Amino acid sequence: MASGKYEAFSQLVLNWLFNGGTFTQPTNLYIALFSVTPSVSSTGTEATGSGYARITVACNTTNWPTISSSTTTITNNVAQSYSAATGDWSSAANQVAAGIWSALSSGTLYYWGALTEAKPVLNGDTASFAIDAITVQEL
Repeated sequence: MASGKYEAFSQLVLNWLFNGGTFTQPTNLYIALFSVTPSVSSTGTEATGSGYARITVACNTTNWPTISSSTTTITNNVAQSYSAATGDWSSAANQVAAGIWSALSSGTLYYWGALTEAKPVLNGDTASFAIDAITVQEL
């Protein structure tokens, strides 16, 4: 999934590493959908509509495996699903990307990436990510 890292997250990491800035590990991560893909300096256009809310995923080894050795990629260990849409999300526009945030609303966008298949989430649909569908890689 991950195609990029948002600049605010890069700044947190760089300030932590190089000048003693503080960075507290989050307790949860929040998965969002987008009708317009984010970029390094833009948070894109997040989905809106009846029944839409970011998915809350606890930061633990049940949801995300511990990585080691030469691995720089992490994937989700557990399938993640949104609540069923009670109306068309984003006025029936295709959802084209997903992102990982620091909060249920607002917060810091950490990573984003294009979806394998862009499609709308319509009334009654339940959008989801299968095990290993959310992939983040650091290079």
